[in-house]
Amino acid sequence: MFEKSQYGESREEGFDLLLKQLHHLIEDEVDLVANLANASALLGQFLQDINWVGFYLLKGNELVLGPFQGMPACVRIPVGKGVCGTAAQQKSTQLVADVHQFPGHIACDATTNSEIVIPLVHNGELIGVLDIDSPLINRFDQVDKLYLEQFCAILSKQLG
Repeated sequence: MFEKSQYGESREEGFDLLLKQLHHLIEDEVDLVANLANASALLGQFLQDINWVGFYLLKGNELVLGPFQGMPACVRIPVGKGVCGTAAQQKSTQLVADVHQFPGHIACDATTNSEIVIPLVHNGELIGVLDIDSPLINRFDQVDKLYLEQFCAILSKQLG
């Protein structure tokens, strides 16, 4: 059974609890879709001021929409295009304060103003990306980046 928890007094304490919850949520499950669905739901409950959170999975030379929370989204994104495709191509986190300033940004939701995309990598191989959007400019910072990269490392280990 899962119930919504108080995430601590500091952001760091909240993220620490989130990481523990993710670990316990997926540790005995091997199904990719089930784990990604629960991970997106967990983030959707934890993160404030977001309008979309979900996963794109690498299929050939494209990222294909996976489990998510939010409005309907772009289904396919070519590797190297937009924020998600750039994160996939470079296998590096993209922290974008204002998506309207990102060259080639793909607008799936007109209300999105900032975004963070973290690659899911296992044994050096790209599995996909975690994409989180916010209607706020400059919503994501280095604390988010640090802990969301840890979140993706836990998830990638289980998915690989």
